Amino acid sequence: MLGEIVGLAARITSCDACLVYLVDGESDEFVLRASLVPHTKDVGHLRIKMGEGVTGWVAKHQAPLALGADAAADSRFKIFPALVEDTYEAFLSVPVVSTGKTIGVINVHHRERHPHTSEEVSTISFIGEQMGAAISKSLLEEENARLTEEAAEAKRQLETRKVVERAKGILQSRQGVTEEEAYIRMRNESRRLRKPMKDLAEAIILAEELGRREA
Repeated sequence: MLGEIVGLAARITSCDACLVYLVDGESDEFVLRASLVPHTKDVGHLRIKMGEGVTGWVAKHQAPLALGADAAADSRFKIFPALVEDTYEAFLSVPVVSTGKTIGVINVHHRERHPHTSEEVSTISFIGEQMGAAISKSLLEEENARLTEEAAEAKRQLETRKVVERAKGILQSRQGVTEEEAYIRMRNESRRLRKPMKDLAEAIILAEELGRREA
């Protein structure tokens, strides 16, 4: 998706470079995630703090910033040696906002002077809005999937516990051992046979039920 956004921004603005940063939820820093100009060593590693440079300023204020010429002369500008884009003349930066929080920044660069039209700024801002909505949807789907899996795992563990408890009770009654001793025997047998505890417990329960039927 980020690659498509970079390509779309490049086509719309005829820019020479486009960078996309996304926020790292743990550090609140903005990490370079996609680039029109190859940045093999920097994508996923280059970080910008909130309020740092033009990118950080845009992220903090949630407002686009267009510098049509001599971008490096702006007081908010900070040069990152790894970015050849910082030597370019023109710089347009727009925030990617979701539910009131900045989750990314799109930067568009031109080597030569470039007067950014209001239509150009609004279009890139619109792309940022759509990107924010798409990322939020993706994160929500991931969170829902995680919660669903956690619920399923909790259900599996509960089912296993119930089966193991029932099997322990059978061993206690059959062999005259304590609950702890029954558990240790089941655990050791599970390891010896290399079978999950639940499978062993179900086998014990099945044997008990068959024995009762035969009796």
